[in-house]
Amino acid sequence: MSLLVLKFGGTSVATIPAIENAADKVAAEIKNGHKVAVVVSAMSGVTNQLVAYCTEISQIFDPCEYDAVVASGEQVTSGLLALALQKRKISARSWQGWQVPINTDIVHGKARIESIYAEKLKSSIMQGHVAVLAGFQGIAPDGRIATLGRGGSDTSAVAVAAALKADRCDIYTDVDGVYTADPRIVNRARKINKISYEEMLEMASVGAKVLQTRSVELAMKEKVTIQVLSSFEEAAGSDLPGTLVVNEDQIVEQEVVSGVAHSRDDAKVTLRNLPDLPGVAARVFGPLADAAVNVDMIVQNVSPDHKNTDLTFTVPRADLPKTLQVLKEVSKELTGMRVESSADVSKVSIVGIGMRSHVGVAQKMFTVLAEKGINIQVITTSEIKVSVLISEEYTELAVRSLHTAYGLDHGS
Repeated sequence: MSLLVLKFGGTSVATIPAIENAADKVAAEIKNGHKVAVVVSAMSGVTNQLVAYCTEISQIFDPCEYDAVVASGEQVTSGLLALALQKRKISARSWQGWQVPINTDIVHGKARIESIYAEKLKSSIMQGHVAVLAGFQGIAPDGRIATLGRGGSDTSAVAVAAALKADRCDIYTDVDGVYTADPRIVNRARKINKISYEEMLEMASVGAKVLQTRSVELAMKEKVTIQVLSSFEEAAGSDLPGTLVVNEDQIVEQEVVSGVAHSRDDAKVTLRNLPDLPGVAARVFGPLADAAVNVDMIVQNVSPDHKNTDLTFTVPRADLPKTLQVLKEVSKELTGMRVESSADVSKVSIVGIGMRSHVGVAQKMFTVLAEKGINIQVITTSEIKVSVLISEEYTELAVRSLHTAYGLDHGS
């Protein structure tokens, strides 16, 4: 007998028939002798609609009330799935984040899980009951509901799996595993059988939509085995060959580049005429951090006269209005600073453990993009990743070209 955590994303519970299908998978795992906890997202499209209600009232809103609104989507799904399981004569009960409880920090809208007291939850599961948890949410120190940000149900599932010491966490989604690129863009993309935590973390951070970044980070820290698989296959997770996210030493053949990821969720901000003095960057990024704006790619131009310089960075596109508001206040202190912004950009990245031991990987990327007439606006690198910021109109061309260039096409 194993203890499994099954997570069903929005497309996997998008309709009542889809919820019935999810219930069948849970029932199959129980029939196989496993104990099961389930974490669910809101039905596909529901969170977007709830967010739209908030932004229709105001572009800048109270994050506490935002959480109260958007957390309701998962509450509905957890109750519906519990009902579907009960129809199958399976003892099931829905759990909200505060009932476990899943304790978070105070950053509403982008909260981080700080602790889970899972004793009551595990006791119920060991007695043969299926716990259906509303993902994406917990309880903040102020006693109010706090949500974990986009994709937060993945993090909920991994955190619950870690707290329960589960044998595996199965993430059901609309694809049957992790691919070398988005198969909707690259029709020759192929499924990866095993991928390391480090590679998955990089791919998630630069735009791969399969898993949320924090969920992979948590899985790596807590040694939680993750399997990514499709909810639209007939078999249950224990019988399906999805993609396993594992330690690097469990992968025999390490590709130079394992995948090409992209993101259209970024916006570029350029600050012109900044004083080229110590402490100026801190005066810019400190207020952004205080406003919970996550800054990603950063490039500062060389200042030949050591008087003024330009600074370019990226932020989540959804945070651009808040970013500009913060910078408006910053500009009052930095006289002469001009702010320029653009949301017509995308980030394209190559990721692979093999990059550690091979030279010329980045050079090939730059050459391929140049041959296609694609201008690079910003570059960032890590040990196993190279990311470039380009004009959004060239996203698909860049992804397909790089996928072919690194020999990732199916059959290549």
